[in-house]
Amino acid sequence: MKIAHVSDFYLPRLGGIETHVSDLFGLQRDLGHGVHVVTSTTGPAAPGVHRVAGVEGGANVIHPLATAAGVRALLDLDVDVVHAHLGVASPLAFFGARAAARAGLPTVVTVHSMWAGVGPIMATMDALGGWSGLPIAWTAVSEAATAPVRRHLIPGTPIRVLSNGIHQNEWRLTAPEERPHELRLVAVMRLASRKRPLALLRIFRAAQSALERSGDPTRLRLLVAGEGPMRPAMDRFVRRHRLASQVSLLGRLERREVRALLGGSHVFVAPADLESFGIAALEARCAGLPVVAKSQGGVREFVRHEREGLLCASDDEMVDAVVRLARDRALRRTIAEHNRTTDCPAAWGPLLAATAEVYETAARLQAQHTRRPALRGAR
Repeated sequence: MKIAHVSDFYLPRLGGIETHVSDLFGLQRDLGHGVHVVTSTTGPAAPGVHRVAGVEGGANVIHPLATAAGVRALLDLDVDVVHAHLGVASPLAFFGARAAARAGLPTVVTVHSMWAGVGPIMATMDALGGWSGLPIAWTAVSEAATAPVRRHLIPGTPIRVLSNGIHQNEWRLTAPEERPHELRLVAVMRLASRKRPLALLRIFRAAQSALERSGDPTRLRLLVAGEGPMRPAMDRFVRRHRLASQVSLLGRLERREVRALLGGSHVFVAPADLESFGIAALEARCAGLPVVAKSQGGVREFVRHEREGLLCASDDEMVDAVVRLARDRALRRTIAEHNRTTDCPAAWGPLLAATAEVYETAARLQAQHTRRPALRGAR
């Protein structure tokens, strides 16, 4: 099969979409498929990766000229199916999927973000492009992510869950060394407002204060991997509250470095309210770390309360959860051992099979759509 993935976001950027599309690209190639990636993210040349940019050397992945060039590049490829990967702002993937479906190509869309608060944008896009009525096989990375997507499609449109995948055995790690009265927290995220990195720092500070007020000698450490526009604000927070001895902002790390970071940490903290899936949390769970996360996002689909971690409805509950894990070593060790030894539900093997089934669904939808005009004319 010849497959084209369309994604505004791709390596060398790091994030959930980028990681997932890169892994899917490689695994499908390993299975013998002819696979391409069309992206507006600039970076080094690689076989099968078609990079388009709005301006010479430009790095703005949502530049409108990049979108037009990307759609042209996509339609010039000889492929059997187009798989578009959408966040909230993904013009190349959006218009690429629309163009492919209109051109008669079987088309799959996977929504990787929570489409909360984007009703006006989606309504405008539908008015301009009529995408909701096209023969597209719709998927999302979690059940949590399907609900807002469903509100923007024709009633009754099926949406299948295609989660992010993971090479589980690569992330299974041995238990880290424990020092008396020290708990190492870790977070891996893009330092952007929607990931709530400043909330992470406030949760950390409040948890340390709660331990101190109770007379608990545990000293918390926080290690944050990632870069983004909120980095200067985080630096200021750390300086203002004199947290430099406890908080380390490590910047962008490669995946092998993230793996090593998880291997030396005790608890993973994910403060985002609207996490569609949470690949970093999944990696931490497979590495054996208890995960502290919000209960309303996609993390709850692979983290159960008091089984793989602690799920919280608010930041205050996240503070309580960190304090609880700091005090209750038995609970922390029980969750960690469970995570290290129990299979997670997002292994790549089943996910590749499910993805192939969705491609077959897309082919059927396109075939049915193509036959409709002839059937109407025969009446």
